[in-house]
Amino acid sequence: MHPSKNLKPEWVNIIRAAAPEAEQASKLQPAQLELIYEQGWFKFLVPQAYSGLQLALPQMVRLEESLAWANGSLGWVVTLCAGAGWFGGFLDAGLAAEIMANPQLCLAGSGASTGTATITGDGYTINGTWKYASGAHHATHITANCIIKNGGETVLNNEGEPLILPFIFDKKDVRVFPAWKYVGMMATGSDAYEVKDLYVDKNRCFKIDPQYTVVNEPLYRYPFLQLAEATLAANLSGMAVHFLDLCGPAFEERMKNPRLTGTQKEYIKQLLADKINLLNETRAEFYGAVDNSWNSFELDGADGLQRVSSMSRKLAKVSRESVDKLYTYCGLSAANPDTEINQVWRDLHTAGQHSLLTFES
Repeated sequence: MHPSKNLKPEWVNIIRAAAPEAEQASKLQPAQLELIYEQGWFKFLVPQAYSGLQLALPQMVRLEESLAWANGSLGWVVTLCAGAGWFGGFLDAGLAAEIMANPQLCLAGSGASTGTATITGDGYTINGTWKYASGAHHATHITANCIIKNGGETVLNNEGEPLILPFIFDKKDVRVFPAWKYVGMMATGSDAYEVKDLYVDKNRCFKIDPQYTVVNEPLYRYPFLQLAEATLAANLSGMAVHFLDLCGPAFEERMKNPRLTGTQKEYIKQLLADKINLLNETRAEFYGAVDNSWNSFELDGADGLQRVSSMSRKLAKVSRESVDKLYTYCGLSAANPDTEINQVWRDLHTAGQHSLLTFES
């Protein structure tokens, strides 16, 4: 099914009309954010107990692909910030209820363990700097991974490795600063942030592990790795579908070139048809894996989850390679940074650098 089927045309118009200004400002625009808040997209994975949507994984992944099809930066910000909302299933219930009732809730953050949390009384003192916090400028709260310290000593886990735990901070306690200078995903505002000598109560720390789930629902027992892989792959897929959509009119314009032979014109047309078929076949395989895994992950163990991992990587690869194969035949407009097709190309290749989807296995 084409990603457009999950979105109302007026939503797509709002998202895309604001896209050029969002790129210039390096953050989503008020009209886009108003739509996100209205539809509760930042709350895809927030528990229903805390006013969230608590969507089943298959439904959420399809919606995120559709949003990435509408605009790469918006889809990515929603995906990353909604993904952090999943932490609501593991947070202290009292704190989660307080934080997540906000209708403009937005959790940004980083998975890198580039900070420290030193045990201090009944809490922790936090110091650190983190990069790539998509949506940080709209965030109400920021999450971060920290290495746990006891005095000057690093606390070790049961495997003898440094103990790393995630924390959640109020936005006012975090300094966000410019650090996102890449060719694509410019409107994500994925800047860096810093925390200095911040004391937080112990309830600001949580553990992402099924045995520490506070909200006893399947969504919060599903493994975080496959959840992340599937949602990121769906973003690349959505951007790839958008690019292939734009190839249609781009190729029609190329057909007017009198220097192209009939054979060359037929080759371009057939190439587009082949890549559309390949991408759609891979999308179908991917969604089959996601659906089967969601329905059986607590019964069949690792097999279904491994299938999600492998299909996420395959979908990412097919998305990147299909776009690159077609790009050559789109003409100079595809290389013009002021065009929509170039923005999509830049967004996909920037998002495609994410480490979770770089290698096929």
